[in-house]
Amino acid sequence: MATSVSRDTGQGKPKLLDRVRDAIRFKHYSLRTEQVYVDWIKRFILFHGKRHPEAMGAEEVRTFLSNLAANLNVAASTQNQAFSALLFLYRDVLKHDLPWIDNIERAKRPAKVPVVLTPEEARAIISKLRGTSRLMAQLLYGCGLRVMECVRLRVKDIDFGYLQITVRDAKGGRDRITMLPVSLVEPLRRQIEKRRLIHEEDLAAGHGKVYCRAHSQRRTLARRANSAGNISLLRAIARPTRAINRAQRRRVVIISQKRFCSARSKPQCAMLGSTNRPAATLSAILSRHLLENGYDIRTVQELLGHKDVSTTMIYTHVLNKPGLGVKSPVDY
Repeated sequence: MATSVSRDTGQGKPKLLDRVRDAIRFKHYSLRTEQVYVDWIKRFILFHGKRHPEAMGAEEVRTFLSNLAANLNVAASTQNQAFSALLFLYRDVLKHDLPWIDNIERAKRPAKVPVVLTPEEARAIISKLRGTSRLMAQLLYGCGLRVMECVRLRVKDIDFGYLQITVRDAKGGRDRITMLPVSLVEPLRRQIEKRRLIHEEDLAAGHGKVYCRAHSQRRTLARRANSAGNISLLRAIARPTRAINRAQRRRVVIISQKRFCSARSKPQCAMLGSTNRPAATLSAILSRHLLENGYDIRTVQELLGHKDVSTTMIYTHVLNKPGLGVKSPVDY
């Protein structure tokens, strides 16, 4: 089977990957989920010599997943991601009954203790950053935003009156409200003014319109596509194409991650050396620091957008003194 992603131009049935995309968009999954699922399905087809998935089943799925673990040494989470993509293909696109799916074991992800920083260590990392990367780090640690939530912020999401930030279309497609630290009010005002000037330059050059993925909203937003409130808070320009918006987000994330990695190499930030996701670590440790300060775990769960309270509870293991409150005989 050909794995071309182009849609059939005749009157025939759409090609498989176009059907996958249609099914994902019908369910309103995120753009990132669409990209990941399509990529795994391509890899599955190519691995089996371009055979059509209709002609394959449990044995082929098991062989593909086993190859990922045995020969490519992927992590358990990556193997489970591939499994989810293939499950979606057979269940939601090809509409197959899957009595054999229960016989395929999913990789078990080992439990790991999260990287934990003190507030002083977190502030030391932020102090080594400059410009947009510093503001981004402050938003991650100060507001509990995920990296992509931070990159997608728009000017209208910042509410200085109530000192809150609206996180739109976050993980799981849900919106939520989180806090806006008083110390970030002035930096954000300066950033908004900077973005407003860039936006005016974009408009003069024939750009600057807001991209909206949802077709139903494009007509609504057409009248206010040039509104300053809809422009991106962190990206350099805003043009109305999906490819450019995606490339800009990726560029901001890559540059910021590099600068975070550079900051963690400094003596004051050595503790971040154990993680390859320093930006995500800054966001995650807010859970612990809020719980340490006595805030209710449900409140923290809502602020950070955790679907399950068990995610928030990961950080409760270090709320007591070192050693979980047990006094070592060495200290007697």
